[in-house]
Amino acid sequence: QVQLVESGGGLVQAGGSLRLSCVLSGRTFSSYTVGWFRQAPGKEGEFVAGIRRTDGTTEYTDSVKGRFTISRDNAKNTVYLQMNSLKPEDTAVYYCAADVAYGLGFRSSEYHYWGQGTQVTVSS
Repeated sequence: QVQLVESGGGLVQAGGSLRLSCVLSGRTFSSYTVGWFRQAPGKEGEFVAGIRRTDGTTEYTDSVKGRFTISRDNAKNTVYLQMNSLKPEDTAVYYCAADVAYGLGFRSSEYHYWGQGTQVTVSS
């Protein structure tokens, strides 16, 4: 049974930073591609960033490029999302998701395992 647990959300002023963590338990962490998604009130969920299981390469949605960085520490079974220069429009519940696929999916349907989410609120 794979479990994902996110942490690190909170309230921050615009321009500030947060680091989200996602710990995967139950299986070999290095066997999973991991993505971060977010959902704001009244909006569709969207892909934010992802990191491949194969070579650790990353992808980002355009709105966070240059501000967010995804990384993984296989020894700690953890994926991080470092979020800098936060904007009010980054306010959302952030979810990490994992799948054994070799490719990196951009759609939520491509991920089999999900965490419970962590709230990020950016005030103006």
